[in-house]
Amino acid sequence: MLGQGRCDGAAARPPATRHGGEVHAPAGPERVVRRRLCVPAGASVPAAPRTQRRPAAEPEISRRRRRWPWRTALALLGGLALLLAFPGFDRPALAPLGVAALALAVRGQRARSGLWLGLVFGAAFFVPLLSWTGVYVGSVPWLALALWEALHLGLLGAATAVTSRLRWWPLWAAALWVADEALRGRLVLGGFPWGRLGLSQTRGPLLSLAAYGGVPLVSFAVALTGTLLAGALLALARAWRASAEAEERHPALRAAALAVAGALVVPLVGGLAWLPLPGSSLTDGGPTRTVAVIQGNVPRAGLEFNAQRRAVLDNHVQQTLRLAADVRSGEQAQPDLVVWPENSSDIDPYLNDDANREISRAAQAVGAPILVGAIVEGPGDHIRNTGIVWDPVTGPGQTYVKRHPVPLAEYVPARSFFRFFSKQVDLVRRDQLAGERVGTLDLGGARVGDVICFEVVYDSLVQDVVDAGAGMIVVQTNNATFGFTDESAQQLAMSRLRAVEFGRTVVIAATSGISAVVAPDGSVVRASSLFTPATFVEDIAQRSSTTVAQRVGAGPEWVLTAVGVAALIGCLAPVRRRLPRRMGGTR
Repeated sequence: MLGQGRCDGAAARPPATRHGGEVHAPAGPERVVRRRLCVPAGASVPAAPRTQRRPAAEPEISRRRRRWPWRTALALLGGLALLLAFPGFDRPALAPLGVAALALAVRGQRARSGLWLGLVFGAAFFVPLLSWTGVYVGSVPWLALALWEALHLGLLGAATAVTSRLRWWPLWAAALWVADEALRGRLVLGGFPWGRLGLSQTRGPLLSLAAYGGVPLVSFAVALTGTLLAGALLALARAWRASAEAEERHPALRAAALAVAGALVVPLVGGLAWLPLPGSSLTDGGPTRTVAVIQGNVPRAGLEFNAQRRAVLDNHVQQTLRLAADVRSGEQAQPDLVVWPENSSDIDPYLNDDANREISRAAQAVGAPILVGAIVEGPGDHIRNTGIVWDPVTGPGQTYVKRHPVPLAEYVPARSFFRFFSKQVDLVRRDQLAGERVGTLDLGGARVGDVICFEVVYDSLVQDVVDAGAGMIVVQTNNATFGFTDESAQQLAMSRLRAVEFGRTVVIAATSGISAVVAPDGSVVRASSLFTPATFVEDIAQRSSTTVAQRVGAGPEWVLTAVGVAALIGCLAPVRRRLPRRMGGTR
């Protein structure tokens, strides 16, 4: 009929181009667009097919770059969520959400993308978490330490991205968290395991797991909860996209249900694990000793807190004399032993007769031995950070020398190298020498396990004193150099984990706070404020029970690290070719 055409289906090929009389095929990949071939009515020869050129598909790298901004933002938010779980914000339940955010951000990415995303996550977490390190020394040491720690989480991001293609990837990712923390706690210069996942769990069901596998097992539980939540979200997303196809939707929903169930089972197991553990009583579990904790305070906060060394010593002597007066009046019980903090005498009492007399006067007045934190001269130009048992009759006796001085704070390795980055290293005028003896001391009828300041964060140093028979753990610390920051609260959190891990009461004596008494279940029975004098007197059981964590030691950490590393090795091309598809291989 006139005015009507006939249309037949045909596949239009991409047009060729003509240059200089020659016909060339299109240079790049083109999408073939299927069109209807239209022929005008009455025509004997079909018209040339009309085609529509569409731009070639963008390379995979370009699309990945477009996706990076939201992934980077998600990694950033994940780091901030993890920060909020730590002391200072005290929202432990947010820790798994931070892990989930990182897992989602790196899922399906290449190692280099995972490295970047992990670095963003780590910087968002460590830069504010460690801000106390720069309060008095400036931003260069603070940011250098924070970025060094963040680099480890960058490696974790890369490893998690690579293993995310394997089956059961949430398990491998959680194990890699433990491996990363094991590495960070040992390298370099003895490591710095601050900010481990497990240290965020100062309350809640997961805290109990410290009694079965220490901080590494708590970290694993937090990480596994987070990766399972991430797996559940990804499965739900697949079910949403396949809503019209039952064959794909039902398996995705089952996978989401299993992941959610797993994420709920982990804290449920933690809750049940509390049942056989000691409670909040300080006096159950063994013979008791009356322990006094003295916080004498310092003249001022900051790096020059000890510029008036005699004032610091006098503060602790006077606070002890006040306790002695309260004992005589019946307001306080007679202590069996008294604990002073680290740096309570920065005047060597072995060499200075006046310091020796003042400490002896305090011990004689209170009628009990004092564990004094002192700086002792020698050998040579070095000094030693020492806990001294000071008897009211015989004077100084047993000692413990800090075994893990803090690099760049208590000693400076390669001083000329680090001076290039910051002249603040010269504030450490004399290097501290490390001790060799485990810190178990006998005083007042108690066998005390002494660790000094940051030593409480190192698993093996605390394990050693309990293995040597300590019935209670004492942490002598000086936090005056960190001012009114969250450092003291973060350090207290570590003591709470240690109390549960070893089923012991932990006593913290700080020059300027936070001093505290922590029950075997991790609850804080007594705590002081910052930069105020304080005295605690408590009856504390000297416990001899053994937790599972003490018996297995570092075993759980090494096993979980091996699992994570094995999964990473399984992603290597030669290994994947040998693995069946159901395990993430190519066979």
